[in-house]
Amino acid sequence: MAAASISKSLTRLCRGGGVNGALSYLQNVWIQSSAFSTSAPSLSSAVSDSKSISSSQTQEKEKRSIWSKMFLFLPGAITFGLGTWQIFRRQDKIDTLKFRQKRLELEPLKFNDLPPSSNKMETLEFRRVACRGVFDEERTIFLGPRSRSISGVTENGYYAITPLLPIPNDSESIKAPILVNRGWVPRSWRDKSFEISRDRKIKSSPPLQQDERSSWWRFWSKKPRKVEDQIPNVTAVEVIGVVRGSEKPSMFVPENDPSGSQWFYVDVPAIARACGLPERTVYVEDINENVDPSNPYPLPKEANALIHSSVMPQDHLNYMLTWYSLSAAVTFMAVKRLRPKRNRR
Repeated sequence: MAAASISKSLTRLCRGGGVNGALSYLQNVWIQSSAFSTSAPSLSSAVSDSKSISSSQTQEKEKRSIWSKMFLFLPGAITFGLGTWQIFRRQDKIDTLKFRQKRLELEPLKFNDLPPSSNKMETLEFRRVACRGVFDEERTIFLGPRSRSISGVTENGYYAITPLLPIPNDSESIKAPILVNRGWVPRSWRDKSFEISRDRKIKSSPPLQQDERSSWWRFWSKKPRKVEDQIPNVTAVEVIGVVRGSEKPSMFVPENDPSGSQWFYVDVPAIARACGLPERTVYVEDINENVDPSNPYPLPKEANALIHSSVMPQDHLNYMLTWYSLSAAVTFMAVKRLRPKRNRR
């Protein structure tokens, strides 16, 4: 069709305008055809560029959708891991309590027969030992407050930690001082102990009395002054206790204040320094069951209390079930969120 129209136009131009008109017509046709041929590749390249941009955008959308789907399952994975961690924690707690119980069932060792090596003492934790000595009650440390339930009534009190000193010329006595947690005492018992120690300090340092005689008479007097040594009444005690170490306080327990005599948790080196003893002093908790009813305080700990822990294996089991339940719940919600919705008719 295009060729026929071009030939008709040429014949018409040749008749009317001659050869020059035909040549100008052919030149215009050639220019239009060349312009069309040059514009075709640019159009094809623009189409290909738009296709590549759309494909990259779809790929980015697919990546975002994959990460969003994985994020929905992240809480379920975390809670599942916490539940599995509680299984291992429970088994470790069972092994620890069994170890303590086996140690407490062994016969007590005589403390003075043990070597003074500190490394040896660390391996004796939760082992019962028999110690003989004398308490230095003036250097008692009160740890607390610690509550205790008596006949359904909760009463605040303290643990009394007292140095146990060796007895001179006693072969059955300990060879070096140790710290003994003698047990629980009420607040009134602690306040009374403070008053007694304060009165003793006042009596031990009486005011100086001036002699009525003149100084020259004291100088020429040949009479010697009679000095009597006051030997304190030493009462030996037999302590059956368990070797323990320092406590690991939680983040909610305040720091000890040795200068203010406030102790909230057992820190054996710090308590030993406060009592004037070496930092590597052995710490023993009294579990003697032979308590005098007329003088029940301090009340020693029970041996079963040492087997008990703040978090028992049953608690770890409850934690495990809780975490697994949360994991199942959030995973179910994620699956339900990703499931395609069906059209309801």
